[in-house]
Amino acid sequence: MNRNLMKERFVSLFAAIFCIACTNKNPQINVTENTETENNYTLNLNVGNPCNIEFGNVKFTRSVNGAENLIKIDENNRLYFKATEKMDFFCDPDNKISNNTAPILLTEIDNTLPFNFTAKVSPEFTPNGMYNAAVLYIYTNDKFWQKFCFEQDERGKHRIVTVRTIGTSDDNNHDIIEQDEVYLRIFSDTKTIAFYYSLNCKEWQMVRLYKNYYPEKIYLGISNQCPVDKVSYSYFETLSITTDNLTDIRLGN
Repeated sequence: MNRNLMKERFVSLFAAIFCIACTNKNPQINVTENTETENNYTLNLNVGNPCNIEFGNVKFTRSVNGAENLIKIDENNRLYFKATEKMDFFCDPDNKISNNTAPILLTEIDNTLPFNFTAKVSPEFTPNGMYNAAVLYIYTNDKFWQKFCFEQDERGKHRIVTVRTIGTSDDNNHDIIEQDEVYLRIFSDTKTIAFYYSLNCKEWQMVRLYKNYYPEKIYLGISNQCPVDKVSYSYFETLSITTDNLTDIRLGN
């Protein structure tokens, strides 16, 4: 074989290897938003205990961690929710502070329809009440849920917080609130979940948005948490679940 022919074959072989390497450099990989695969998580129909508690237009049918014994309706028609020491709900990525003891009231809804879940919340914050919070929930089981909080942070500031759990929890601190109460809203148009807060129940600020991966039946719920202090109390008012849709999901209107 002459030298020129060998050179041509070598160049052709090198080009073929280079093309294969380039083709495989960025292989197509099918992934979900989380490697633990959201769609594997299904509704826990036996979570907590049965209950029958009505407030606003909501009928709570499941009570988690004794929640039915920690609430009462006061003379101003506010739902008064108590939590005691170390009651929290969080799946720590490092498993150092994981805790699933927070009391939660849950109601089952049809997630194939739009929903608007709103409440006015007023936690009784205290100097030692780090992470005390009034909370709204989307819940399917103890490894697949989202909570929406008006919470006291490490510096004593009162802020909007969201925690999304898919196997383990993330932790997102949002805006600081300079008043004692705030309106919280969780909205779904069936395809997308969005979270908003408002200072006056008129103008809404979106803090989080993501694809609605939840199953056809889910729970919505309310809770109070007290991870550090001895006891905490939160008030809930104007609690409502409707199928009203929004015209602008970014503005919450």
